[in-house]
Amino acid sequence: MSACDREKQAETNSVLTVTDSADCWTGVGANQIPVTEKGQLIRYGRNLVANTAFYIGPKGMVSNLSNGMNCQNCHLDAGTKPWGNNFGGVAATYPKYRDRSGTEETIEKKVNDCIERSLNGRALDTGSKEMKAIVAYIQWLGNDISKGTRPKGSGIKELPNLTRAADPVRGKKVYTGICEKCHGKNGEGLFNPDNITYLYPPLWGKNSYNTGAGLFRLSRFAGYVKYNMPNPITYHNPQLTNEEAWDIAAYINSQPRPAKDISKDWPDIKKKPRDHPFGPYADSLTEVQHKFGPWK
Repeated sequence: MSACDREKQAETNSVLTVTDSADCWTGVGANQIPVTEKGQLIRYGRNLVANTAFYIGPKGMVSNLSNGMNCQNCHLDAGTKPWGNNFGGVAATYPKYRDRSGTEETIEKKVNDCIERSLNGRALDTGSKEMKAIVAYIQWLGNDISKGTRPKGSGIKELPNLTRAADPVRGKKVYTGICEKCHGKNGEGLFNPDNITYLYPPLWGKNSYNTGAGLFRLSRFAGYVKYNMPNPITYHNPQLTNEEAWDIAAYINSQPRPAKDISKDWPDIKKKPRDHPFGPYADSLTEVQHKFGPWK
């Protein structure tokens, strides 16, 4: 049985199920995009995901909305890599109600959330060609996924909880030995030769994701790095131990980064994730324990 087949189903909306495929979902490649007018829009959407900053970054040819990171820096292989925070279940499950906003959200809302949080930018006009292209690409990737289901390998794989708090000091040691050569001593990342887009994204500092991003939660970041880092690691051959993944997440998410006004997030505080790092909470645990654990 593969590592993927032994995965625990992530917490999802009760109407959703995980498909019973033999192995993880892998999105189709760019060479399979149809050579049609619709295909041109889909291809543009894929380019926007893979090279976001080229179009809407600080030096973008269309607009200047984001921090220089690409969607692909978080949604690996243009949103197609198994357990690489991919788009496998998006088209089949949206629109859907999300506890974070307390509303039913569309794919457009999801895209703009990523731009405003992970790219620390400003929202795209939902009627713009760029938004239509990104949505067309995400929907095309999900063409074969049954409505209301999420294929195995979609999103981020969850790790078992630690019995101790995640440790930034231990995490720094692992970061120095494994991550620093790509992401930099100060988490500054590494630009592509065009000096417009990042080859390796900044993990903290003014050009990184802000405090409202999904990866600012330790459980999300730990699962992401465990099965994807150092690149090109996959879920078949992880290099990091679970503890190392948690500790790296604790170190990186303890570093300075842009702040996001999240005062309207989680209107029902009883539904906040256990590792949401900002109060108020429905329990008496501190922000430090909510951020680092242990979660008993």
